[in-house]
Amino acid sequence: MNIPLAGIEAILSSNDLQVASEDTIYDFLLRWARAQYPKSEERREILSSRLLPLVRFSHMTCRKLRKVLTCTDIDHEQATKCVTEALLYKADAPHRQRALAADTTTCRKFAERAYKYRPLKVVEFDRPYPQCIAYLDLKREECSRLFPAGRIYSQAFHLAGQGFFLSAHCNMEQQSTFYCFGLFLGMQEKGSTSVTVDYEFAARTRPSGEFVSKYKGNYTFTGGKAVGYRNLFGIPWQAFMADDSLFFIDGMLHLRAELTIKQPT
Repeated sequence: MNIPLAGIEAILSSNDLQVASEDTIYDFLLRWARAQYPKSEERREILSSRLLPLVRFSHMTCRKLRKVLTCTDIDHEQATKCVTEALLYKADAPHRQRALAADTTTCRKFAERAYKYRPLKVVEFDRPYPQCIAYLDLKREECSRLFPAGRIYSQAFHLAGQGFFLSAHCNMEQQSTFYCFGLFLGMQEKGSTSVTVDYEFAARTRPSGEFVSKYKGNYTFTGGKAVGYRNLFGIPWQAFMADDSLFFIDGMLHLRAELTIKQPT
């Protein structure tokens, strides 16, 4: 907490900063500002003019963005503008998002850092059942680095008060004959709570570019448990990563997980 303001600005200006998520950066800046500037008026000024412009709100979770709107340390008008801009970015088409992240005039706001937990795009519904659809996009290079036993975890997302996450794996096929791409869904909270979820995994596929269902099931989660498919595409790793692979569109793998809770227990 003794890092000077100039040091904070230098560190958080980097795209290569390795951090769990953008939520973590936002929380750290609030704690740092409260420790360094005990006077409310001075703290709000520093946050507004120097610190908040360093936060990439577009890569924060919607759950955290809601908390930004109610934070008393941030000017409400500025908070509303930041959150609105982030939500518009999340709703934008992937090619527009990539263009904003690459543009030198906007990259400071929209470029991803080296996040430990990959950002998701999440759509939530509460009727007729609690339901959410989570979209996870992975670059070909990220997938390549998974071989032979790597994993990529997504940010947490929430459904009916429960925290879930996706994890992409390179693993051995069930009979241990070849490597393949796996996708899993886990429940975050540990404890006695259990919840029954209908889930479906899908991926965009060439040449149509439409999402095609790859796996569906029903599972009763308890905290810390996960379910999924070790070979999501039914092919060996080499075929999945090949130049003519059906699953990479403009160098990007587009995954979708749909969760529905019909009978909480």
